[in-house]
Amino acid sequence: MSVPTSPVRIHRHSAAYWQVTFDNPPLNLIDPEVMAGLRDLLTRLESDRDVKVVVFGSADDEFFLAHYDAVRAAEMPTDTGPTGLPPWPDVVVRLARAPFVSIACLRGRARGAGSEFALACDLRFASIEKAVLGQPEVGSGVVPGGGAMEILPALVGRSRALEIVLGSEDFDAATAERYGWVNRALPDAELDAFVDGFASRIARFDQNALSTAKDIINRRSALRLEDIVESGQALRTAAVSPNGRARLAELLARGMQQRGPFEFDFGAELGRDDSASGDPAQ
Repeated sequence: MSVPTSPVRIHRHSAAYWQVTFDNPPLNLIDPEVMAGLRDLLTRLESDRDVKVVVFGSADDEFFLAHYDAVRAAEMPTDTGPTGLPPWPDVVVRLARAPFVSIACLRGRARGAGSEFALACDLRFASIEKAVLGQPEVGSGVVPGGGAMEILPALVGRSRALEIVLGSEDFDAATAERYGWVNRALPDAELDAFVDGFASRIARFDQNALSTAKDIINRRSALRLEDIVESGQALRTAAVSPNGRARLAELLARGMQQRGPFEFDFGAELGRDDSASGDPAQ
């Protein structure tokens, strides 16, 4: 059964195995509607003890989740979620701690909060040809505030986390796999069958065994609420600063949040020198 009433679409393969598809043209931005869909989805999943595995994918093979919608930030909900955190960190923490297994089937670009959503999933499988990951926040005048600075170091190590966050570059799937950012990079033609096979396998296992194993592993590598609160506050402070506002205005003028060259090559665009002299030393 499919539920197409939201940009967060749900298909139930069985009581134990759900598939969620992001379908929010033109870029699959995380906007107020996607946020509402995710919060509703998590509430439903948390109350359904039959669910064992959820696969997240995209209807757009060029954008998994592009990033947070900076233009409509003022329209985002402001109430805290069940974790006591603001809405986006709440989604990330709830997903990471959920009793079901979450799998990101990565095809297209997942940057910023889109990458953070994938990081919150338990497993990430990526298309070699089509997946692109990035944390462009520092290059955009802010910092990651929804889990990237907490989860990435545990996956890739401190130095590579610094490379990813400070460099604000795009990473292809093969590099992401080598770094430990994703579990596997697979040929695009094989990705869906592999993920479906893995999810179907998990869906046949005992739910209590799955959730207990995940809970214990989580406690060995805990995502601490106080850490993500600090990152979120740093993001909000940077976003409303004069420099943060000026940088956002510049990036929007150059094509951010439009389906075009800037969004396709966000990482490269951030590193481009647009000064009048072209001298990077100035």
